[in-house]
Amino acid sequence: MSANPDVSVVVPTRFRPDLVVRAVRSALAQTHGDLEVVVVIDGPDEPTEKALAALGDVRVRVITLPEKGGAPNARNQGARAATGKWVAYLDDDDEWLPSKLEIQLAAAAASTAALPVVASRLINRTPRADSIMPRRLPGPDEPISEYLTVRRGLFYGDGFIQTSTIMAPAELFRLVPFTVGLRRQQELDWTLRALQQEGAELVYASEPLVLWHQDEDRERITLTAPWREQLKWLRANQTLFTPRAYAAFTMSVMSSMAATTRSFAVFREILAEARGYGRPGIIDYVTFLQIWALPPGIRSRLRDRVLGRTATPTSVPAQAKRSARVDVG
Repeated sequence: MSANPDVSVVVPTRFRPDLVVRAVRSALAQTHGDLEVVVVIDGPDEPTEKALAALGDVRVRVITLPEKGGAPNARNQGARAATGKWVAYLDDDDEWLPSKLEIQLAAAAASTAALPVVASRLINRTPRADSIMPRRLPGPDEPISEYLTVRRGLFYGDGFIQTSTIMAPAELFRLVPFTVGLRRQQELDWTLRALQQEGAELVYASEPLVLWHQDEDRERITLTAPWREQLKWLRANQTLFTPRAYAAFTMSVMSSMAATTRSFAVFREILAEARGYGRPGIIDYVTFLQIWALPPGIRSRLRDRVLGRTATPTSVPAQAKRSARVDVG
């Protein structure tokens, strides 16, 4: 390993030694090998330390934090400790496909931006089936807040970004850290704030490069946040959203959290928020009503049927090595 590798892979983890070892192995198996893997253990965790030490790879560095601080804090600590020019995040329960960094570095080199943020599609793997997300890439003049929130159909996944797909200059992650204490929408929050920086540009690799394991019965580091906590975050960051995006987020993402209350008062409050501060479209209203009318399990099964998900494949066909780019600012 060189003294200053091209990429620092930052992996936050806690009490999941088997999963983090799987994630780290996928980083070490990259076709672009000039990298270091910085595993940040979110509080004392001897079993994870031992499992990582057993890998015996000098490219792996382990930082154990003195106390639990949450995934955003662990990512920030890893970015500060990184020695690479680029930082790429990898959640401990995800995996990278072997060419992930090679393709993203090529996309970054082709960008004219000073601070390219490179994401990719991913394979969303659930116990039921696989699907590829996002289903489409940003349009040339599409506001990123709308791309990431506004649905063109009744189900999420049209526009999407996830932490394990993101690679960006280390300096950008230090300039714009993840928001500590935010339990949901960490990627959305960071992306919208990072793209406010001069010279920032969002670049997508068109092929799926990450395996996102959605084991529905397993607790993730990012916990489910109460909907009022999400509303507080949304209001504090209203300037990051267009009115169209504000309404779409309120009536889809926030409604998904709040609908479990089965409260008509909450239903009316969220609808008033979307209409008072945003500009809902027809699909937003239909999405809002189906979220409140249908239990989550029924919506999931209906989504699988409508989107035509298939059985889990053993491999994913390689797509052309090209990226779709959106300039911001």
